[in-house]
Amino acid sequence: MGSGKRGLITAAVTVVCAVTVLAAPGTAFAAPSPSPSTSPSSPSTTVSNKDLEAVRQRLEKLYHAAAVATDEYNAAEEAAEKQSAEIVALAKRIVKGQERLAALKKRAGAAAAAQYRSGGLPDEAKLMLSDDPQAFLDGTGRALQGQRATKGLLAEMTRIQQDLELYARDASAQWKKLEAGRKAKAAAQKKIEKQIKAAEQLESRLEEEEKERLAELEKEAAYKAQTAWLDSGILEDIKGEASEQGRKAVEYATEQLGKPYEWGAEGPKTYDCSGLTSQAWASAGQGIPRTSQEQWKQLKRIDIEDMRPGDLIIYNGDASHVAMYIGDGAIIHAPRPGRTVTVAGAGSMPILGVVRPDA
Repeated sequence: MGSGKRGLITAAVTVVCAVTVLAAPGTAFAAPSPSPSTSPSSPSTTVSNKDLEAVRQRLEKLYHAAAVATDEYNAAEEAAEKQSAEIVALAKRIVKGQERLAALKKRAGAAAAAQYRSGGLPDEAKLMLSDDPQAFLDGTGRALQGQRATKGLLAEMTRIQQDLELYARDASAQWKKLEAGRKAKAAAQKKIEKQIKAAEQLESRLEEEEKERLAELEKEAAYKAQTAWLDSGILEDIKGEASEQGRKAVEYATEQLGKPYEWGAEGPKTYDCSGLTSQAWASAGQGIPRTSQEQWKQLKRIDIEDMRPGDLIIYNGDASHVAMYIGDGAIIHAPRPGRTVTVAGAGSMPILGVVRPDA
């Protein structure tokens, strides 16, 4: 590993004091020391560890549901932006087509007026009475050219009218999609707010000492999962070096450490999980999908053993969470409401798979 990358990772780990989840396989992991208040004989303990564990699991489900809804919200937001852009483009085409049609109508009207003024006797009579038959024939040729040009104008007018009708239908369809997207976005927002409110109310019932114990249980659960992942020996197989773009993406993500999580946010002050990863890769010159689910669907999937810093790890069976791998078995991610962008163990959550934005 290069000294620059190791220094970057070391700095990130130092910021969040996450050394315990980043140890190499085989290291003896010391369980967090319980505070005196967790003792069964302590009179200040009002909620048992078993009950707190049930609270932790309930909170995990609530925040997971909020994460799923956040992906729905972000997808609707992304679709709305695309549909709005398409409507604007169609509107410009309609305006341009209308201007072209008006100009053609003006030309066709002038041609029709000229033809009307030259009307009267049949062509045979005009030829017989003409003082200069050749000039008449020349004029007739020009008239035929004018007639063909007029037919061309009419054909182009018809085509433009058909295009305008098509553009109008497309714009109407996009408006319907946009309206459906707005409803989906609003519904997703309600889901998010409902789940987060339920989680906050659940936590608000706890005393400060109980909240501290709950935080310890969360750390312990992540610690156990990371330990099991490392004990599998997986880290011995992961030796990939970051690409130039991957290095830039990791640098961006590292600079966001400590910033609050906010659902639907893409920075620069707050982020949700996929907002962080998409913006990190955008800073490296590589656009990727906005949501974790689309990142999983659209980006190239790779084996965990081939993972390198900058790759994205997708979590949970429904791809509802994403983090950036930074090396040494660690990730940077925006965890959930009430938390900040932080370093954690790559195996501290159930891994669905790994994708590479710059494959």
